[in-house]
Amino acid sequence: MTSTEIWTTASANGIILTLEQLNSLERYAKELVYWNSKVNLISRKDEENIMERHVLHSLSLLKYIDIPKKSRCLDIGTGGGLPGIPLAIASDDLHMLLVDSIAKKIKITGMLASHTGLRNISAIVSRTEDLEKDSKFVNNFDFIFARAVSRIHEIMSWSHNLLKPTGEYVLYKGGDIAEEIDISKGKFPNFNFQIIDIDMVGFPFFLEEEKKIVVISRK
Repeated sequence: MTSTEIWTTASANGIILTLEQLNSLERYAKELVYWNSKVNLISRKDEENIMERHVLHSLSLLKYIDIPKKSRCLDIGTGGGLPGIPLAIASDDLHMLLVDSIAKKIKITGMLASHTGLRNISAIVSRTEDLEKDSKFVNNFDFIFARAVSRIHEIMSWSHNLLKPTGEYVLYKGGDIAEEIDISKGKFPNFNFQIIDIDMVGFPFFLEEEKKIVVISRK
């Protein structure tokens, strides 16, 4: 998809992007493809479809989830900055922390984040479970995002102490996740689980591929 097609599709789904934001997303996508040839950040087969399969996919949650201004957000296993960087570009008042355990990925991701010109994005090398050892991160985040990282209950076991009491997980998943949900409900009975099928007007790919958003909050 071209940038204009991304803008049109996003707009049709209630995701309003300025020209400056669209240009920033396009620049990010081009830089991500360039650096992907040096460090594996996304699947090589998706490089030609990066705007729709990665950038638009990252933004799709904004159709369903209201993220208040100045929310503190954590992107677990961010890789090349997905979904954190596109979300921070589209909602430029968020405080976004990008975390990955692989140093060479975070080095590039930190550079990509800095190129957006946004001051509220930071990137650190860490295992998510190690963040709980730092008191400044405990009960600190309004939202925790993860895209293609791990099973739901594993993500929660690493990070639930980082979430504010009123905070939410917003996890990108695909396919049949019934078993994952059942296991997670058993391990975390004090949480509510909501599954949203991603259905973007004008771009049926996510629905056809059974892409989902799982929203998890404390009861």
